[in-house]
Amino acid sequence: MSKVKKSFLIDMDGVLVHGSRPIPGARDFIRALLEQERKFLVVTNNALYTTRDLAHLLQVAELDIPEENIYTSAVATAKFLEDQLPEGKAFVIGEVGLTEAIHRIGYVQTPVNPDYVVLGDTTSYSFDQITIAIRLINNGARFIATNPDLTGPGEQGIVPATGAMAALIEAATGKAPLYIGKPNPLMMRSALNHLGVHSEDSYMIGDNMRTDILAGISAGMETVLVMTGVTKQSDVSNFPYRPKYVFDSVGNIKIEDLD
Repeated sequence: MSKVKKSFLIDMDGVLVHGSRPIPGARDFIRALLEQERKFLVVTNNALYTTRDLAHLLQVAELDIPEENIYTSAVATAKFLEDQLPEGKAFVIGEVGLTEAIHRIGYVQTPVNPDYVVLGDTTSYSFDQITIAIRLINNGARFIATNPDLTGPGEQGIVPATGAMAALIEAATGKAPLYIGKPNPLMMRSALNHLGVHSEDSYMIGDNMRTDILAGISAGMETVLVMTGVTKQSDVSNFPYRPKYVFDSVGNIKIEDLD
């Protein structure tokens, strides 16, 4: 009986790219996945961009990853809403990556009696929008956030991200959001279902112990940590959980050895 080919969920920033620059070895790694006809998704908490936009950004970095192989926290959030309440209404704070994903599931986006307040990343958080969100949540709208990341990179340094804004809204309402993105295993399960694969036959590859590795372990997957992002080798021992494998970069991974 032949072994099942392993499938892969792969974080983007710090694993495949740094900004617009590919990480050494990433091109060969993606090429090997495609040549071996492996099932894989690039899974990112980035909810700013559409999957088409991200595919283009990766192509600029000379990583030829089809749009259908990209799965964002915005797409996972839209899938969650569709499963929970088809054709509902939501007040959405976010960029086109989130608003388009929610439009695609047939949701009406409105501040008038929405079923949900949905918070995502944006480059221009509005005090007026945050105020509306607080009032709607106090009036009974359910609170969803795409991801718990507190900060993100900006041209002049870090900028507040979804988690920071969600904390503000939670402080004002007393109601915590449901975070869909990593480290919630909900996003991992959603991505695995999207691929049509099982957790026991899949790996999560990431650079962040707190999000990627924890999400993979929580979803019942094997995990691979790479040292090209936020985690240093000396950090690993600080956590009560461990990745199955640690590599310097994705360029050092021989895919066949993981089967």
